[in-house]
This record gives sequence, C-alpha cells and structure tokens, in this order.
Amino acid sequence: MTDKKTIAIFGAGTGLGASLATRFGREGYKVALVARRAAPLEERVAELKSARIEAAAFPADLTNLDGIPALVRSIEERFGSIDTAVFCPVPSELGFVPAVELNASRLQPMANIFTFSPIEVSHAVLPGMLARGDGAVVIVGGLTAVVTIPGMSGVGPMMAATRNYVLTLNAEVAQKGVYAGTMNIGAFIDRSAGIRAATAGGKELDPRLPVIDPDEIAAEIWSLVTKRDRVEAILPQMPAS
Repeated sequence: MTDKKTIAIFGAGTGLGASLATRFGREGYKVALVARRAAPLEERVAELKSARIEAAAFPADLTNLDGIPALVRSIEERFGSIDTAVFCPVPSELGFVPAVELNASRLQPMANIFTFSPIEVSHAVLPGMLARGDGAVVIVGGLTAVVTIPGMSGVGPMMAATRNYVLTLNAEVAQKGVYAGTMNIGAFIDRSAGIRAATAGGKELDPRLPVIDPDEIAAEIWSLVTKRDRVEAILPQMPAS
C-alpha cells in the first residue's frame, strides 16, 4: 500500500467524472471509477494509466441500493481507503416535470438516483472516514435543489432533500475531521451524457441555456475538498441579489 489518497467517483462518465479523475489524479490521488458500463470505464482507466494515474474500474448500478455497501468495501479492499467520495451521475433523462403534473408514481423512479443512492453511498464511506478522522464527501446536484424553477419540478424535490442531508451531515461531522459538501450546477455539462441526449438527432440547445466545462466544476470540487471553507457551491455562479 502507498500513502496516496484515493478518490471514488460514483458516476464516472465522460464529462464531470472524467474531469474529476484527471484533476485529482494529477494531484496524486488514486482513482476508483464507478458507473454502470464496464467497457467505457476500462477505456478511462487505460487513459488515466497512460497519464501515470493509478485507477481501477468498478462497474455497478447505483440505483441498486442493496449493492452499495459491497461496492464500497470492494473499493476499500483495492485501494485501502476512500479519502474523497464524489457522487455525480448524470442520467440522460433528468426527469423534469411541471409541479402540477407531479404525483407519487412519477416521483418514485427519481428517488433512488437523486436521494437514496447518494445517502447510501455517504453512509457506506463514513465509517472509514470517521475512524481515520479525515475524509470528504461531495454530492453533485442541480440548481433546482436550491432555486425553484416553474416547469422544472420532479428532480428538484429529490435533490433538495439530499441537499438538506448534506448540510446537516457536515454540521455533525466537521468537528471530527470529515467534510460533507454539495455542488449544485445550473447548466448542461459539456462532454456529458446529458448534453449528448439533449442534442441527439441533430437537436440544438436553447441558446439561453448555459453549458459549463466539466474541468471548471472539477476545480471547484477540488477547492471544496481541500479548503473546506464552504459547504455549498453553485456553478455557474449566480449574480448577487
């Protein structure tokens, strides 16, 4: 074993996941990549290794809540610890729906990936972090967790619940050396599955909708983890009111 730290990226896609792996890897972290499909993960592992970044793939469906504890244990067995955990899957169908059309049957399918899964991942990595007296958990959500947007409910209530959990968790564990934070994004993430789905079939994005470089988000998450001076960040930055 080495004294290098490990980042586990839960939702390691081609956008933010890839940027996080590169950013933290260049800072000396070992990288655990978690996503559903094994083949793309192995491609990213090979790319990281060519950049002299130690990485391993852990194919898993994050909506399978019962499998999360074993998934976390397998990462810890491979790398020795999880020092930073970032939960950032970007489903191709985000599930926005007007509030007047929202009911329990439409909300329930969103609950696993936007609320139950990030909480279960946090619960699974926390014992090791608390035992060491150090560690960081960052959960990535969307702007609708913070700002209500007419016509874009659905995921908002789920992410708002998760945001509440993160803020409360940080208040409980900060004095024990562990950080919990949230990054809320109000834009399409370039190079991600989300933006590919939005532009499939030659469709064009509404020019009023911002697109953000995932490298910028990764840099902000690095700042959250290392400085621990804020529990929450929003990108793109909102103008002062």
